[in-house]
Order: sequence, then C-alpha cells, then structure tokens
Amino acid sequence: MGGGVWEVRVTPDRPAKVRVAWRVPCVGATAFWAADGGEHRGLPPFWRRPRTAAMEKNAPVGCLVGTGDAALCTYAAAEVDKPVQIRTGVVEESGEFGFWVEHEATPEAGLVLRLDLSGRHFAHTLAEVSDWWGAGGRDVPDVARMPAYSTWYAMQQHVDAESVERQAGPAAELGCEAIIVDDGWHSDDRGRGYGYVGEWEPHPTSFPDISEHVAKVRAEGLAYLLWYALPFVGRHTALWDRVQPYTLTYKDHMNAAIVDPRYPAIRDLLAGNLARAVTEWGMDGLKIDFIDQFAVDDPPEPGPEADCATVNEGVRKLLAQLPKDCLVELRQPYVSPALWPYATMIRASDCPLSPAHNRQRTVDLRLIAGPMAVHADMLMWHPHESPRHVATQLINVLFAVPQISVDLTAQTPEQEEALRFWLSFFREHAGVLQRGAFEPARPDLVYPQVTARSGDTVITARYAPMPVTVPATGTLWLANGDASSDVLLRVTAPGTARATVFDCRGRAEGEERMDLAPGLVEVTVPEGGLLRLELEPVE
Repeated sequence: MGGGVWEVRVTPDRPAKVRVAWRVPCVGATAFWAADGGEHRGLPPFWRRPRTAAMEKNAPVGCLVGTGDAALCTYAAAEVDKPVQIRTGVVEESGEFGFWVEHEATPEAGLVLRLDLSGRHFAHTLAEVSDWWGAGGRDVPDVARMPAYSTWYAMQQHVDAESVERQAGPAAELGCEAIIVDDGWHSDDRGRGYGYVGEWEPHPTSFPDISEHVAKVRAEGLAYLLWYALPFVGRHTALWDRVQPYTLTYKDHMNAAIVDPRYPAIRDLLAGNLARAVTEWGMDGLKIDFIDQFAVDDPPEPGPEADCATVNEGVRKLLAQLPKDCLVELRQPYVSPALWPYATMIRASDCPLSPAHNRQRTVDLRLIAGPMAVHADMLMWHPHESPRHVATQLINVLFAVPQISVDLTAQTPEQEEALRFWLSFFREHAGVLQRGAFEPARPDLVYPQVTARSGDTVITARYAPMPVTVPATGTLWLANGDASSDVLLRVTAPGTARATVFDCRGRAEGEERMDLAPGLVEVTVPEGGLLRLELEPVE
C-alpha cells in the first residue's frame, strides 16, 4: 500500500485457522491503544490471555503509541464479523512488543491484515483503519448528532409518562433534539436487575397510552427513543418457561436468561418486540443494550430447531431483522464496524459523574466509529454542583454528543445558564466538533488535550495545564476543562489577534487585541470557560 503501510494476506488452501504473528522494537513506547482498553493504557505483557473481537464485542484493531503520539505499529484485521483472536504485549525476554492475530480463514477470503508502521499521529492511522474497513454504514440523520435528554440517571427506573413529558419541554427549549426513555417503562418493579424484561409491554399504570404519550413528546420537537435489553428474558415474566429450551446461559445477578439467537423463533420474538415500538407506538428510534451479552463462553450445542451453527451467525441474522430507517443507539463495548449497517449512534459505556472516563471513552469511540455519531455517557450532577463544574463535564465530552440526565425543572439559574451556553456551542459547532479532522493528544495521560479542525476553525479542549498551539490563520476556540485558569498559548508565527474570554455561563469577561510573538503567551481563561482567538490577516 506504500508509505509505511502494508496489507498482508494469507490464503489457506482449505478452510483452516490461520495466525499471523510479528514483533516490533519496544523503543519509545508510551501507551497501547485498543478498542476494549478501558481505562488501562499501559503496555500489557505478552503472556496475558488473548482477547476476542467479533460483531458482538470489541473490534480487531490496536495501536502501539510512542513519543509524540506517533503510531509505532497500528494493526487491524479485515474480519470484523466473525471471532478474531488477538494477543498483544511486551515480550519480556527481548524487550520487543509482540502481536498475533488469528481466525478461521477460507481460500476465498483468507486472513487479511493492515499494518501501519508509518510513524504518523496515531489518530490519523486509526482514522484510515475505519476507511479501510469500509463497512456500509447507514445514513446518520442530523438529529443523531444533536444534544439529547436521557431519563436514566435523572429517574432511574422511576419513569412514567408524566415525568417524561415534564422534561420534554425544557429539554427542547435548551437545545436537545431527542429524548431517550430508559429502563422502567415496561414494569413497576424498581429494583436493579432484569427479572421483568422480555415481554416489553408498556406498564399500564406508568404508560397507560404510550402512543398518545409519544405524540405529546414529539410535539415538543423531540425524537423519541425507547430502551430495550435485547438478549434478556427475566425470571418473573410469562415468557420464562417458554424460553428455557432456547437459552445460552442464566445470569444469576441479573435474574434473567440470555436467549439464543440461533433459533428463528427467538429472533422473531426479539425483533417483533422492538418493531412494535416503531410501527405501532410511533417511536423514532431504539436504544439497544447488551448485545455483548450474546458473547458467552462455551454456548450449548444448538438444538434441532436452530438454523445457525454459531451464536455469532444468529446475532447477525437477528440484527438484520430489527427495524430499519429509525435511530438506533448502541454502546461500548460492542464497537465492531460490522454493526455500522444497523445503527446510527454509539454511546460511551456507563461512567456516572466521571468526566475523565467519559472523555476517554468518547475519544476512543471517535477514533474508530466510522459513520456513526458518538454519544457521551449521560451527564448528571448533584443539585448543589457549581456551574463551572457543570461546564467542565460538558467540556470533557465536547467532541461527542452530550446526553443530559438531570431534572431540568430543578436546576438553579446558574446551572441552567451554563448548560444552555455549552449546549448552544455544541449545536453551533457540531460540524467541526464531530466531523472535523480529529487529533487527541497523549492517550497515556487520558487525552489531556483534544483538537478538531475544519477549514479556518480550530477547536481545542484543554484538560490539563499543557500549552495550546495557535493556528497561523482563522479562529481558535479554546475550552478550558482544567481547574487552572492560567493558559499558555504556543505561538509559532508573529501576528495579532482579537481575544474574547467567556466564563462558564457564556458571559463575556473581556475583549482585547493581542500582539502575538513566537513563543509562549499567557492568557486567563476561567475553569469551564471559553477563549475565542480571531487571528487577523497578515498584511
């Protein structure tokens, strides 16, 4: 392929398990990036247990990152659907970093591997992996890229039509364009677990007329998405006895079984339940949870009614039966590009009140999400939280779609002002933030600085006291998500600029004309605040 990038293809003469292994010198390595890396960005040992990537969970991609955020080795497998075994880590005996990738291959397809040793910025190499996969994604409507309201942290399972409708008006007025109703709509059970899921009928007390309720919410200008725990059938449902011959495993702590998609009757049951929300109740979309739970170890042998030999194939057939042409939200860790044809957005996994984790997870998703809109985990805060910390939570997910999950009718004027200001910034700059050239820095330090650029606009979020580079032309927007207000600008060429500083609630604190000399220039930007630096043309 050239430029330090290779495509390796191994073609067996008959169906067989094929492994490709290689090593690179572990020199200047700072982090190992993987799609399922969680919070760990250290260098793993090579002797650790191999990981599996498949449609249901994970993705076959990784990157050994070195000094200066250079990709020492980015790899990806072309097989994104069926299981791929992956082992990576430091080889203690040699000081090298070892890799191997293995999966069942056929003479027709073989095992195809992309290796990038170009030394470019790791984010650029991962973006090219997404292009290389080239899986046919769905058209993502603009509403999927706009702020949303979620009921989960705000209401937990205490959700009903009245409480949802009470939030709909304020959410729309603040700039949200969708509302996501989570767990609790199908049952009056208020305990954690999934003992009552699977039948998926609106609870008659909480949602006595769900079609009328959906129409009221949509009349506020919001798209409506409804939550489903796709693989589960709970012990306390009428379906329990019926599905016992068709289960993969039982999750005791969830009080539910994971049903087996290798059986057509099970797929019809699951897909039919989800279709009703769209075709009968008027929903605009579905929040589909727990696809990764289908990836059980040692599934039972399929019975005579099954039409699939593997669970993986059953999951593919199930997803193909789900409603199309509607919004569909998925969630980490099911991040394979094999899911792109079935979804419009993907959300960071749960991390309540953890801004750094939310930042890391959304940035990780942005790197390999392809055409899908990336959503942050829901944002919540204590009723007494300061507006600047409300703002910093929003800044931590600046390059994703924020989902708000607090009681909007109970916010202080200051909290609401911060929320309104930053949601308006998300909306106004969505094109740059979500579709611009994307460059996060230092994965080993949980991305202390992230930049997106498009045309003559550059947007940088600062989460630690690192200098921010000023572009030669155009406008720099600098969001300060760090507690320190003394911000260093790295100037590479002399010039002048018009600087405007806004506090966390969007109130202008001052405007001045600045002379910029090469080197470091200090400006004051309050925590949760924003700097607009408009570079004046050089005459």
